[in-house]
Amino acid sequence: MAKKKPLVVVTRKLPDAVETRMRELFDTRLNIDDRPMTQAELVEAVKTADVLVPTITDKIDAAVLSQAGDSLRLIANFGNGVDNIDVSTANNRGITVTNTPGVLTEDTADMTMGLMLAVPRRLADGIRAIDSGDWGGWSPTWMLGRRISGKRLGIVGMGRIGTAVARRAKAFGMSIHYHNRRRVAASLEEEMEATYWDSLDQMLARMDVVSIHCPRTPATFHLLSARRLKLMRPEAYIVNTARGEVLDETALVRMLESGELAGAGLDVFEHEPAINPKLMALAKAGKVILLPHMGSATIEGRIDMGEKVIINIRTFMDGHRPPDRILPSML
Repeated sequence: MAKKKPLVVVTRKLPDAVETRMRELFDTRLNIDDRPMTQAELVEAVKTADVLVPTITDKIDAAVLSQAGDSLRLIANFGNGVDNIDVSTANNRGITVTNTPGVLTEDTADMTMGLMLAVPRRLADGIRAIDSGDWGGWSPTWMLGRRISGKRLGIVGMGRIGTAVARRAKAFGMSIHYHNRRRVAASLEEEMEATYWDSLDQMLARMDVVSIHCPRTPATFHLLSARRLKLMRPEAYIVNTARGEVLDETALVRMLESGELAGAGLDVFEHEPAINPKLMALAKAGKVILLPHMGSATIEGRIDMGEKVIINIRTFMDGHRPPDRILPSML
């Protein structure tokens, strides 16, 4: 007799190749129109599913998990972060949580470097000048930006993505500095010619560019606070492709408006998908470049994420520990 396939509920539209494979392997309930599920729909999903496949836009909190059915044993998150899931409550209820680490590292690092170049070199200003018909030809003093070669880059969070950014930035001639919970291996420091700062405050005060790469946890909420942002030099730039909540957005806006920071490149926002209207105004003024959380948005990356989800589900259903399990102690 064939083994019964687990019921897998997928909360958002995934790449066709991933959805097709899921349908082949599992009893899969898809979200074809890609409309985000309401909290009530998420509750209904956890009541019936054996496996839930949410994304970062789905809030799987204690209120949702408290209504989970006995059959729900795995939450296989389609994404690297798990700040959308109450991992402690899930663990207490005997529900395993997994994520998809590693597969979006290179894509996010590429986008970070794109912003790191675009903001000082005023790419958005240049595009607007062409679109508006304001360009009258080359001039030796027009549209001047700043080079990044020779500048100091301060990386906040030297994990997979932070390290990938460091490698790219070093190739652009930047000097690598970093702050991390733990110092990285000496061999990696040597490869990057990187300087470790145990004090985030001291590092921020000395950098030309600061790039954020730490996860969103209770400990990192507003890690880049108003006080810390004030430590940065007026000529400095800040780039965030991690999580919006790590950065005090209101304080950042104030400093950009008053000229206390040279500029910013943001792919994530504190209250996304809502964007602070003042940030929008600063973007029009050329002080910031804003992107719609697209750091990992490549076809290859999304398919790789789906394959990770499938491996985690199959491993778990075969009675083994899934490779990407997240425990509360890891957060």
